[in-house]
Amino acid sequence: MVEINHHNILSLAKMRDHAYKGGGTDRIEAQHGRGKLTARERIDLLLDEGSFEEIDILKVGRGDLGSTSYPGDGVITGHGKINGREVFAFSQDFTVMGGSLGEAHSQKICKVMDLARRVGSPIIGLNDSGGARIQEGVDALAAYGEIFHRNVHASGVIPQISCMMGPCAGGAVYSPSITDFVFMVERTSYMFVTGPNVVKTVIHKDITAEELGGAGVHSEKSGVAHFVYPNDILCLRAVRQLINYLPSNNKQKAPFLDLNDPPERTDPTLDYLVPPNPNQSYDMNVLIYSILDGAEFLEVHSHFARNIICGFGRLGGQTIGLVANQPAVLAGVLDNDASFKAARFVRFCDAFNIPLICLVDVPGFMPGPEQEHGGIIRHGAKLLYAFTEASVPRITVIVRKAYGGAYLVMNSKHIHCDINYAWPTAEIAVLGPRGASEIIYRKEIDQAADPEAVLNAKMEQYRKHYVNPFVAAKRGYIDDVIFPSDTRHRLIRTLQFLESKGTTRPDRKHGNIPL
Repeated sequence: MVEINHHNILSLAKMRDHAYKGGGTDRIEAQHGRGKLTARERIDLLLDEGSFEEIDILKVGRGDLGSTSYPGDGVITGHGKINGREVFAFSQDFTVMGGSLGEAHSQKICKVMDLARRVGSPIIGLNDSGGARIQEGVDALAAYGEIFHRNVHASGVIPQISCMMGPCAGGAVYSPSITDFVFMVERTSYMFVTGPNVVKTVIHKDITAEELGGAGVHSEKSGVAHFVYPNDILCLRAVRQLINYLPSNNKQKAPFLDLNDPPERTDPTLDYLVPPNPNQSYDMNVLIYSILDGAEFLEVHSHFARNIICGFGRLGGQTIGLVANQPAVLAGVLDNDASFKAARFVRFCDAFNIPLICLVDVPGFMPGPEQEHGGIIRHGAKLLYAFTEASVPRITVIVRKAYGGAYLVMNSKHIHCDINYAWPTAEIAVLGPRGASEIIYRKEIDQAADPEAVLNAKMEQYRKHYVNPFVAAKRGYIDDVIFPSDTRHRLIRTLQFLESKGTTRPDRKHGNIPL
């Protein structure tokens, strides 16, 4: 009996050693040669030192059609901690069968996804896979379907984060795209439904994997990638940073972190941020970094639709989601991409109890046939729907322009924002002074000896009687006109009293957002 137990112990040690070596020394060196870390190295960097507990290290595939079985079946799964908080993770091992996904591989991922949802902890996927395991046929396709099913049912329940650290093609791209945030690594990761070879065959166009679905494409053009970093190390550090802003699940609030930044701190330079010339731009980031605790801000989608800014920061130690127009890019106008980007971010924050702060300087929606034909009505409605549906505390500060439908969409009082502030520089109207004056006083301007002088006089009259924030404040549409330097203090106090905000929801399965 003793000999049998001793033999089993030796066998266990041998199997574990085999699993730790992945695809072997040569393939590990090849992985490093491509500028990529191994699956285990990535897990070690992602999680707190010594916290990882592996699950299913000995699980193997059925070995159908003569394929070789490897302990772990090409994916490392388990749980560990990030800054002391429990998370679940899986890391695909490209050195083992190209990280291809088969039945056992999928079962391992599904097991940790189920556990993550059951205990209420985030799930982080480190993707580096050649796709479905061809040798397993339809079983491999079924395996992907099981993962997709779990992605959907975990959505809005626990944070789901995908790190693209290698190739991802075909149906495999749909799992990351369902998750909340997608990270990509420059030059080593790419995503596409149909690869360069298929593109060449079908439409006779030569294109590289990088040009078709690289990190640059998805961070700047498609909006699939929320974050992009130059290497695996910086990418994984950023994931740890993001987790620090998020709650573990939809029943909790985000962790409180006191950065010792006084809530009553003021910034007199903000009184001079908005230029006297309404046509002159400025950088909204100046305001953002001024008001947030420790000037710390994690921007989401920083390279995509840069005319709107979305990201996470803290006010008085509390995590907030911030949405702000960026007048330095396209004058801060709302277009298709900006509307989609902000709507998705707002819905994430609402799902995970993160209060929303909206900084407004928006001249309207982008005009033109390209935007209209691209569905700006539908995309703008997404943002309107997202803000209106959100039940978390919602605060708006109108910094300068707030015109027309864009004013309403950007978390206005009329779609039941909790508290709306305005700076004295705010301009709230159906149209800007010039456009409105040209319509209202068209006859007087056309008949004048000096039309431009009359137009300028009418514009000034329009500003005085219609545009300034005091008109809206008198109507109760603005709760207070505040000094710019006091913005941080007012936001923190408002968040404090809104902390116990309660809401009632309509009795329905779910609404039908204009996707």
